[in-house]
Amino acid sequence: MSGDASALELVWNADPRLISIVLLSLFVSFSAVVLAALAGLPLGAVIALTRFPGREAAIVILNALMGLPPVVVGLAVYLLLSRSGPLGSWGILFTPKAMIIAQAILVMPIIAALARQTIEDLWMEYRDEFAAMNVGPLRRIATLLWDARFSLVTTLLAGFGRAAAEVGAVIIVGGNIEGFTRTMTTAIALETSKGDLPLALGLGMVLIAIVVVVNALAWGVRRTGERLAG
Repeated sequence: MSGDASALELVWNADPRLISIVLLSLFVSFSAVVLAALAGLPLGAVIALTRFPGREAAIVILNALMGLPPVVVGLAVYLLLSRSGPLGSWGILFTPKAMIIAQAILVMPIIAALARQTIEDLWMEYRDEFAAMNVGPLRRIATLLWDARFSLVTTLLAGFGRAAAEVGAVIIVGGNIEGFTRTMTTAIALETSKGDLPLALGLGMVLIAIVVVVNALAWGVRRTGERLAG
């Protein structure tokens, strides 16, 4: 049986090993995006709506952090969570929690930078109205976040796509332990090196399908927002 046929059979028959890897990957990536959003959305809004010394430098740094090398983030988290590190007492190295932290650090600048640009554009549009109604800072942030919800959902989906496709950081902090910390990307790398191409191809098919679905959702959300705005 060819490798492609075997891979399709694994996907079609919902191979338990494949399914467990996919479910762990989705859990880790989704949790990382939630954590990144909790920090990134407010940070982006604050930078967009306030003026402070060094703001331009902060924007430049935030945009630069969108391209953080995953292996560098993985190394930093590893050093923090290792037994000799400052957070070694947590005992979460080589667990899904460590992988979530690493992915959240990678995704947070993306969410914050894109949210800042979106909210700043809205702020320029509604600034005079808010000033006339004497709207306070917290209410401004909440109102603009809600008004930009469709664009921000697209931002979150972009962050999820980055997290789901990440491999370097999760290998370092997760250890790629079978049945415990093995995600789709790390399993593809390992199984390819072992010559187990059917499983690697099957996981690759699922990963591509997830990326397509995420991009389709982002497109659909964007179109819905445009129709409602129109």
